[in-house]
Amino acid sequence: MSVLAARGLRKSFGALEVVCGVDLSVAAGECFGLLGPNGAGKTTTLKLCLGLIQPDAGAIELIGEPVPLRAREARARVGVVPQFDNLDPDFSVAENLLVYGRYFDLAPREVQARIAPLLDFAGLTGREAAKINTLSGGMKRRLTLARALVNDPQVLFLDEPTTGLDPQARHLIWERMRRLTAQGKTLILTTHFMEEAERLCQRLAIMDHGRIIAAGSPRALIAEHIEPQVLEVHGPGVEAWMARAKSAAARVEHVGDTVFCYALEVEGLLKTLEGESELSCLHRPASLEDVFLKLTGRDLRD
Repeated sequence: MSVLAARGLRKSFGALEVVCGVDLSVAAGECFGLLGPNGAGKTTTLKLCLGLIQPDAGAIELIGEPVPLRAREARARVGVVPQFDNLDPDFSVAENLLVYGRYFDLAPREVQARIAPLLDFAGLTGREAAKINTLSGGMKRRLTLARALVNDPQVLFLDEPTTGLDPQARHLIWERMRRLTAQGKTLILTTHFMEEAERLCQRLAIMDHGRIIAAGSPRALIAEHIEPQVLEVHGPGVEAWMARAKSAAARVEHVGDTVFCYALEVEGLLKTLEGESELSCLHRPASLEDVFLKLTGRDLRD
């Protein structure tokens, strides 16, 4: 069963079309990732699906409701973790949850009963009375996640949920997200962390210049677009070595001071490194990041 279906979505701002005929379908209970460089159209697509902005063309259905016609009714069963924390600094941790619950017409007593379980879920037990400016970045992010669950949503939209967090906080958020999918909730995630998408998402779509350019499971995308073995080589004389390596690799990229060799097997490549004491190499399996860079390029996006 699909909880989100979007067909032919288009959105322009002035002369710039930022969403160009996007089709999306998200099944109930899955974690779905939407990946893309800065400016690819990810956040605009999420806003369209939530009914926060009006599409120029296309059809959207969220939890069985047409959007934007009945977006308010759909959002009553949706939670949102925005890209940047927007907690109210004038309220305590518990008060932020209590006030947010009013947006869903929840009775104060009902929200009060949910506060302790939500803070336990977020690892914030005992912080009920703490002011927001006393919390660490990781604590604020976990509180924002807990706040998005105050209405017990069926679907959770997360826009870059772990940006700016240290590894410990990131792994804790990942564990909580896996717990939510185990409970049957649907997660729709945008991220710049390829490891995050590879760990969490059953399916994902890669977006660039307003269009979906690839979709599938992480493993299927890797198998479809990238050779299974990667050798990264750098050091003095790497250009001369690269000329010899091309015959043993399916594809070679020279980026900065590093040569990336993609191959079905690397035994032949490793032999070309014998005696090259000044060259350093890393042999690893292909990853989702390799797919992302191949499809969207390595140029910086601002």
